[in-house]
Amino acid sequence: MNKEFTKGILRDNPIFVLLLGLCPALGVSSMVVNALGMSAGVLFVMLGSNIFVSLLKNFIPAKARIPSYIVIIASFVTIVQMVMEAFAPALFSSLGVFVPLIVVNCIILGRAEAFASKNTLKDSVLDALGMSIGFALGLTLIALVREVLGSGTITLFAMGSFDGVINIPLISQAPMRVFSLSAGALLVMGLLKAFFNWYSAQKRGQA
Repeated sequence: MNKEFTKGILRDNPIFVLLLGLCPALGVSSMVVNALGMSAGVLFVMLGSNIFVSLLKNFIPAKARIPSYIVIIASFVTIVQMVMEAFAPALFSSLGVFVPLIVVNCIILGRAEAFASKNTLKDSVLDALGMSIGFALGLTLIALVREVLGSGTITLFAMGSFDGVINIPLISQAPMRVFSLSAGALLVMGLLKAFFNWYSAQKRGQA
Protein backbone atom coordinates (compact mmCIF):
# COMPACT_ATOMS: atom_id res chain seq x y z
CA MET A 1 0.00 0.00 0.00
CA ASN A 2 1.24 3.49 -0.86
CA LYS A 3 3.32 4.95 1.98
CA GLU A 4 1.87 8.44 1.42
CA PHE A 5 -1.52 7.03 2.37
CA THR A 6 -0.54 4.82 5.29
CA LYS A 7 1.88 7.17 7.07
CA GLY A 8 -0.87 9.40 8.44
CA ILE A 9 -2.81 6.54 9.94
CA LEU A 10 -0.19 5.26 12.40
CA ARG A 11 3.42 6.33 11.87
CA ASP A 12 2.65 10.06 11.51
CA ASN A 13 -0.80 10.14 13.10
CA PRO A 14 -1.72 13.84 13.37
CA ILE A 15 -3.10 13.61 16.91
CA PHE A 16 -1.00 11.01 18.72
CA VAL A 17 2.35 11.43 16.93
CA LEU A 18 2.51 14.91 15.37
CA LEU A 19 0.27 16.42 18.10
CA LEU A 20 -1.55 18.66 15.61
CA GLY A 21 -5.21 19.65 15.56
CA LEU A 22 -5.57 19.18 19.30
CA CYS A 23 -8.15 21.99 19.72
CA PRO A 24 -10.96 20.03 18.01
CA ALA A 25 -9.60 16.76 19.43
CA LEU A 26 -10.15 18.10 22.94
CA GLY A 27 -13.05 20.47 22.28
CA VAL A 28 -15.55 18.32 20.36
CA SER A 29 -14.66 14.86 21.62
CA SER A 30 -17.30 14.64 24.35
CA MET A 31 -19.55 12.62 22.01
CA VAL A 32 -18.77 10.18 19.19
CA VAL A 33 -21.25 11.84 16.82
CA ASN A 34 -19.37 15.15 17.17
CA ALA A 35 -16.08 13.41 16.40
CA LEU A 36 -17.53 11.78 13.28
CA GLY A 37 -19.02 15.08 12.07
CA MET A 38 -15.77 17.00 12.60
CA SER A 39 -13.79 14.20 10.95
CA ALA A 40 -16.01 14.34 7.86
CA GLY A 41 -15.55 18.11 7.64
CA VAL A 42 -11.77 17.88 7.99
CA LEU A 43 -11.62 15.12 5.35
CA PHE A 44 -13.54 17.25 2.83
CA VAL A 45 -11.51 20.40 3.49
CA MET A 46 -8.12 18.68 3.52
CA LEU A 47 -8.82 16.70 0.37
CA GLY A 48 -10.13 19.73 -1.50
CA SER A 49 -7.33 22.05 -0.37
CA ASN A 50 -4.59 19.53 -1.16
CA ILE A 51 -6.00 19.02 -4.65
CA PHE A 52 -6.23 22.73 -5.42
CA VAL A 53 -2.86 23.59 -3.87
CA SER A 54 -1.17 20.82 -5.85
CA LEU A 55 -2.83 21.95 -9.09
CA LEU A 56 -2.09 25.65 -8.56
CA LYS A 57 1.35 25.44 -6.92
CA ASN A 58 3.16 26.61 -10.07
CA PHE A 59 0.86 29.61 -10.49
CA ILE A 60 0.91 30.95 -6.92
CA PRO A 61 3.67 33.53 -6.27
CA ALA A 62 6.01 32.62 -3.42
CA LYS A 63 5.17 35.80 -1.48
CA ALA A 64 1.44 35.06 -1.63
CA ARG A 65 1.77 31.38 -0.82
CA ILE A 66 0.31 31.22 2.71
CA PRO A 67 -2.53 33.75 2.12
CA SER A 68 -3.50 31.86 -1.03
CA TYR A 69 -3.61 28.55 0.84
CA ILE A 70 -5.78 30.09 3.55
CA VAL A 71 -8.23 31.43 0.95
CA ILE A 72 -8.48 27.96 -0.63
CA ILE A 73 -9.00 26.30 2.75
CA ALA A 74 -11.54 28.94 3.83
CA SER A 75 -13.55 28.35 0.66
CA PHE A 76 -13.94 24.65 1.42
CA VAL A 77 -14.70 25.38 5.09
CA THR A 78 -17.52 27.70 3.97
CA ILE A 79 -18.99 24.86 1.91
CA VAL A 80 -18.80 22.55 4.93
CA GLN A 81 -20.51 25.15 7.12
CA MET A 82 -23.35 25.74 4.67
CA VAL A 83 -23.98 22.03 4.01
CA MET A 84 -23.79 21.09 7.69
CA GLU A 85 -26.08 23.94 8.76
CA ALA A 86 -28.61 23.02 6.07
CA PHE A 87 -28.67 19.23 6.45
CA ALA A 88 -27.39 18.59 10.01
CA PRO A 89 -28.33 21.68 12.07
CA ALA A 90 -28.14 19.84 15.39
CA LEU A 91 -24.60 18.66 14.65
CA PHE A 92 -23.65 22.12 13.38
CA SER A 93 -24.93 23.68 16.60
CA SER A 94 -23.13 21.10 18.72
CA LEU A 95 -19.78 21.65 17.00
CA GLY A 96 -20.20 25.41 17.25
CA VAL A 97 -17.14 27.55 16.68
CA PHE A 98 -14.94 24.54 15.88
CA VAL A 99 -16.40 24.30 12.35
CA PRO A 100 -15.14 27.72 11.15
CA LEU A 101 -11.91 27.10 13.07
CA ILE A 102 -11.10 24.35 10.56
CA VAL A 103 -9.67 27.24 8.51
CA VAL A 104 -6.75 27.56 10.93
CA ASN A 105 -6.41 23.85 11.69
CA CYS A 106 -2.64 23.36 11.59
CA ILE A 107 -2.98 19.87 10.08
CA ILE A 108 -4.69 21.21 6.94
CA LEU A 109 -2.49 24.27 6.45
CA GLY A 110 0.59 22.21 7.31
CA ARG A 111 -0.15 19.53 4.70
CA ALA A 112 -0.87 22.18 2.08
CA GLU A 113 2.43 23.97 2.76
CA ALA A 114 4.69 21.03 3.55
CA PHE A 115 3.34 18.45 1.12
CA ALA A 116 0.74 19.45 -1.49
CA SER A 117 2.76 22.46 -2.64
CA LYS A 118 5.75 20.24 -3.39
CA ASN A 119 4.25 17.00 -4.70
CA THR A 120 2.10 15.55 -7.46
CA LEU A 121 -1.69 15.55 -7.46
CA LYS A 122 -1.84 11.79 -6.84
CA ASP A 123 0.48 11.89 -3.83
CA SER A 124 -1.31 14.97 -2.48
CA VAL A 125 -4.66 13.15 -2.62
CA LEU A 126 -3.21 10.08 -0.88
CA ASP A 127 -1.57 12.27 1.76
CA ALA A 128 -4.86 14.08 2.43
CA LEU A 129 -6.80 10.81 2.71
CA GLY A 130 -4.24 9.19 5.01
CA MET A 131 -3.90 12.19 7.30
CA SER A 132 -7.68 12.68 7.42
CA ILE A 133 -8.30 9.05 8.29
CA GLY A 134 -5.58 9.19 10.95
CA PHE A 135 -7.17 12.32 12.41
CA ALA A 136 -10.62 10.70 12.32
CA LEU A 137 -9.39 7.55 14.06
CA GLY A 138 -7.63 9.55 16.77
CA LEU A 139 -10.52 11.92 17.37
CA THR A 140 -13.13 9.13 17.39
CA LEU A 141 -11.04 7.04 19.79
CA ILE A 142 -10.78 9.94 22.24
CA ALA A 143 -14.51 10.61 21.94
CA LEU A 144 -15.40 6.94 22.38
CA VAL A 145 -13.38 6.63 25.60
CA ARG A 146 -14.69 9.93 26.97
CA GLU A 147 -18.36 9.30 26.19
CA VAL A 148 -18.42 5.68 27.34
CA LEU A 149 -16.68 6.42 30.65
CA GLY A 150 -18.18 9.86 31.20
CA SER A 151 -21.79 9.22 30.19
CA GLY A 152 -22.17 5.49 29.68
CA THR A 153 -23.45 6.05 26.15
CA ILE A 154 -22.32 6.01 22.53
CA THR A 155 -24.08 8.71 20.51
CA LEU A 156 -24.32 8.16 16.75
CA PHE A 157 -26.48 9.63 13.99
CA ALA A 158 -30.22 9.03 14.43
CA MET A 159 -31.80 6.91 11.69
CA GLY A 160 -35.48 5.99 11.48
CA SER A 161 -36.68 4.61 14.81
CA PHE A 162 -33.11 4.59 16.18
CA ASP A 163 -32.55 7.72 18.26
CA GLY A 164 -28.78 7.46 17.86
CA VAL A 165 -27.98 6.72 21.51
CA ILE A 166 -26.58 3.37 22.69
CA ASN A 167 -26.63 2.92 26.46
CA ILE A 168 -23.83 0.92 28.06
CA PRO A 169 -25.18 -1.22 30.93
CA LEU A 170 -23.72 -0.57 34.40
CA ILE A 171 -21.57 2.37 33.25
CA SER A 172 -24.64 4.47 32.32
CA GLN A 173 -25.93 4.08 35.88
CA ALA A 174 -22.73 5.36 37.50
CA PRO A 175 -20.62 7.24 34.91
CA MET A 176 -17.35 8.96 35.76
CA ARG A 177 -18.39 12.52 34.98
CA VAL A 178 -14.84 13.85 34.96
CA PHE A 179 -14.35 12.37 31.50
CA SER A 180 -17.15 14.58 30.15
CA LEU A 181 -15.32 17.69 31.33
CA SER A 182 -12.34 19.52 29.83
CA ALA A 183 -10.06 17.84 32.36
CA GLY A 184 -11.28 14.47 31.10
CA ALA A 185 -10.27 15.36 27.57
CA LEU A 186 -6.72 16.12 28.70
CA LEU A 187 -6.61 12.97 30.81
CA VAL A 188 -7.74 10.68 27.97
CA MET A 189 -5.41 12.39 25.51
CA GLY A 190 -2.46 11.94 27.87
CA LEU A 191 -3.19 8.28 28.54
CA LEU A 192 -3.64 7.45 24.85
CA LYS A 193 -0.48 9.37 23.95
CA ALA A 194 1.42 7.39 26.59
CA PHE A 195 0.06 4.14 25.17
CA PHE A 196 1.12 5.03 21.62
CA ASN A 197 4.59 6.03 22.87
CA TRP A 198 4.90 2.67 24.63
CA TYR A 199 3.67 0.81 21.54
CA SER A 200 6.18 2.65 19.30
CA ALA A 201 9.00 1.82 21.72
CA GLN A 202 7.99 -1.85 21.69
CA LYS A 203 7.98 -1.89 17.90
CA ARG A 204 11.43 -0.31 17.74
CA GLY A 205 12.73 -2.84 20.27
CA GLN A 206 11.51 -5.73 18.12
CA ALA A 207 13.03 -4.29 14.92
